[in-house]
Amino acid sequence: MAPPQSIAAAAALAATAAAVVLSSLLYGRKCGRLAARVRELEAALAAAAEKAASERRGRVRAQQSLRRALSEREPRSGEATPAKAAAAPVSYPMAPIGTVQSCFSTRNGTPRQPLVVTLARATVALDPARVPAAALEGLASYSHCWILYVFHLNTDLDKIWKDPARSKLKAKVRVPRLKGGKMGVLATRSPHRPNPIGLSVAKVEAVDGHAVLLSGVDLVDGTPVLDIKPYLPYSDSVKGAAVPGWLEVDGALAVESIHFSEQFISALPLCWVHAQKQSLYASADEFQDLIKQVLSWDIRSLSQRIRPHQVNIETETNHHYGEEADENHVDGACSGVIYHLHLEGIDVSYRIDQGSNIVVEDATLLPGAGNQNRHGYLAWRDKLGCSCL
Repeated sequence: MAPPQSIAAAAALAATAAAVVLSSLLYGRKCGRLAARVRELEAALAAAAEKAASERRGRVRAQQSLRRALSEREPRSGEATPAKAAAAPVSYPMAPIGTVQSCFSTRNGTPRQPLVVTLARATVALDPARVPAAALEGLASYSHCWILYVFHLNTDLDKIWKDPARSKLKAKVRVPRLKGGKMGVLATRSPHRPNPIGLSVAKVEAVDGHAVLLSGVDLVDGTPVLDIKPYLPYSDSVKGAAVPGWLEVDGALAVESIHFSEQFISALPLCWVHAQKQSLYASADEFQDLIKQVLSWDIRSLSQRIRPHQVNIETETNHHYGEEADENHVDGACSGVIYHLHLEGIDVSYRIDQGSNIVVEDATLLPGAGNQNRHGYLAWRDKLGCSCL
């Protein structure tokens, strides 16, 4: 018969083992409940993000439908004019004469001003039904031209066109150079204006039939063009012109450095094989120079610089930044944010740290990038001769 001390020790050991097993079971159940809760929260977050994106797509589709309806509506002969319409200001209907085919497919990354990115190229494809080829005769003799266009992707166009009296146009907009400070809209290049008309100067590289090749553009792909006018240095360039002091600050939006990762350097040639046929650039090296020029200025909106957040490209396609910043701040700052730049059918991903140092990390081909009907470099090669832009 075992001594009482041994029996007590064995009982204590058994009790300890039972307690450990019970604790393990309870801990496991608790971890399981926590993991399930995390999955529920992640699913709810994903559902909320998808709902917001769906609502955004719905608004964009509604605005596009409204724009089409307004542009197609013509008064019937003998139709009575409503009293409200008769009292409205006189309007001057205009139709685009052409469309821009640009290296910038989204607002995000499109330069805020013309001639800042000298390698930024675009083709203005004019409508032969509205503009005969003879109308472009002599344009190639000018070094630069003015492009008048519509900020067609602004989200407030329906308010301006449907009921101008109640559009509540913002008198002041946030200015990137003022780091969020506001300025009168007519003292800025903001795209959100009383009338969504843009004006940009660009370098004329070549003219061919109904197409004009430009460089130094700040135009997003699909921009409707209203008119083209030649740039006249003797009248368009004003000697001694003055600008406000906040515009004279050098390097206000410049980045500190730009580096390309080995992953990007190895991925770009693979993407370029598929994108080059439709591209306005002769080589992958030249395209890499374009990326460097675009990123040499901080292309993020003010809200992204203040509160870094993941960029949804679909919600960044309104149009140019101009001299205004996006006021729709997104909460939830996070470290290591990856930003995306869409150029010539290629998704360029990059990071930027607090010291404004950029690392371009990767390049991937966007879906359908090779199926676009564009006036690419190969189509312009004979017109460009040996200059090759």
